Amino acid sequence: MEKIVDELLGQFERGGMSRRQLVQTLALGMAAAAAPPLRAAPARRGFKAVAVNHISFGVKDYARTRDFYAELLGLPVSDDDGSSCALKIGDDSFLIPRKTRHPDGAAFIDHLCYTIEDWDRKAVEDELRARGFDPRPDTEESFHIKDPDGFGLQIGSSKLMYVP
Repeated sequence: MEKIVDELLGQFERGGMSRRQLVQTLALGMAAAAAPPLRAAPARRGFKAVAVNHISFGVKDYARTRDFYAELLGLPVSDDDGSSCALKIGDDSFLIPRKTRHPDGAAFIDHLCYTIEDWDRKAVEDELRARGFDPRPDTEESFHIKDPDGFGLQIGSSKLMYVP
């Protein structure tokens, strides 16, 4: 996570993102990492996050953003379909820039995905439902929910890989 923060700060310092984008991205990551369980109960253990799997974001100019990260940070590009790709960071994380879906072309953070240990699809779904969420399956390896502030949160297994 520290490496991701360093890379985001570097991007800001070089003019690659606005102060607002930097603050939003950092705040979202810190809030997700520091947020207490919603309805913590002694009988519930929750999940153990072991990695930031990926950050998915919508961008105005997909090719420009892809090339920026690939060239500046040396991130390998994979699964490029012309409107989205995976940019690998180390062994366990990646960025997913996608052409924005906003009608005005605005950039946005779509969601953060955390890898949890001991993935058990049914147990994860049951725990999310017990906490009052309506988990939306994305693949056999993950679910999407909204955090308390309405940000997209994906919870997945270590087998979760990018699929355009």
